[in-house]
Amino acid sequence: MKTVTKLDHSFFQRDVLEVAPDLIGKFLVRKFDDGKLFRSRVIEVEAYRGEDDLACHASKGRTARTEIMYRAGGAIYVYLIYGMYWMLNLVTGEENIPQAVLVRGLEDISGPGRITSRLNIEGSFNGQSIVDSGKLWLENNDEKSEFVTATRIGVDYAGELWKNKQWRFIMV
Repeated sequence: MKTVTKLDHSFFQRDVLEVAPDLIGKFLVRKFDDGKLFRSRVIEVEAYRGEDDLACHASKGRTARTEIMYRAGGAIYVYLIYGMYWMLNLVTGEENIPQAVLVRGLEDISGPGRITSRLNIEGSFNGQSIVDSGKLWLENNDEKSEFVTATRIGVDYAGELWKNKQWRFIMV
């Protein structure tokens, strides 16, 4: 029988290029206010790595919006795009080195905006701990998941080098 364990701070306090592929196959769990649980495997993520990565929000430096990315790994970074879609990101790495993983797909839901909509994740989650939250967390999966890499989506503005990074990880 498998033992289900929540991912701890040490999982997230590593470089984003280690954490992102390791998230593939893990279970994202959402506990709703009525006590119901939603659990689904993570099947697609994208990595964003620091101030040098022109596709990363931190490329503009430390701002009110990006302050959460400068925390130690394990914080939830949620932001609104197009005035309508919340994006769920998980901060990784050491404090003051801004990195995050965007959750793009779950086994049951494709697309980051659809994930947050279906799981009722919005701005109030911003800054919470994915490790200590009683509403949203990740669980280990002992099975090793295979994945492929691809370029990130919607980052053409970042220039040739950064838009072509193979920093999207997709379960096969």
